[in-house]
Formats: sequence, structure tokens, C-alpha cells
Amino acid sequence: MSIHLDHLMVPARDKLASAKLLAELLGVPWSETGIGPFAPVYASNSLTLDFDEWADPIPMLHYCFRVEQQTFDAILERIKAAGIPYRSHVHGRTDFQIDTAHGGSIVYWNEPDGHQWEMLTVSYARPA
Repeated sequence: MSIHLDHLMVPARDKLASAKLLAELLGVPWSETGIGPFAPVYASNSLTLDFDEWADPIPMLHYCFRVEQQTFDAILERIKAAGIPYRSHVHGRTDFQIDTAHGGSIVYWNEPDGHQWEMLTVSYARPA
């Protein structure tokens, strides 16, 4: 049996605003209600991000999406249109650049609760 990641819980101060923003940037559907207290973002046919509202301190978490170049370009245009600062390095300053050093395109941005989002076209974590 192979193992597939089905869903992740994403802590947020305002789950609806956070879910809506990510869904709009990625160009995917979302819902104000899901199973339990979650606001789900349907990132793909096999991955749901369940936004959950927290009052406790929220740790900075890192989420990475691998997409095709055409999808990357479309999402980056939506990030730019939303006026969201982005950068080419995981811990770098906002430089409004794309990293192409790993054989593809990589970009990082943070959402209001501090989570770090990464989008890439070629995985550097494992061979193709």
C-alpha cells in the first residue's frame, strides 16, 4: 500500500479569511464549512488544507506546493495582484524574485498568521 497525505490542519486567527486568501491565490475551491470546525481549501483531488481557528499562539509552519510552470506563473500573478510580498529564499528578505537555482522556479511568501508558503516547479527534496 502506498501512503498519500490526505489533509493538513492549518491553525489561523481567522480561518475564513485565511482559507479564502489561500484558495484565491491557488485558484482552487474552498468552503466556509467542512467536517468539524474546519474551513477546507481543496488544494487538489488528493489534498485538503483544513483551516482551524486558534486563540493560542500560532507556530510558524511551512507548507510547500509543487505545481507545473503554467500553474506557478498563474499563482504568482495572483500573489502580485494581491500585493503580497514574496521572495526567492526561504529565510531571505523580500526581494520580489524567483529562485531558479534548482532547475525550476521557487517562490516563498508568508500569510497573515505567519505561516510560510512555498511554491516550486521541481522538487529539490527528492529526485523526479
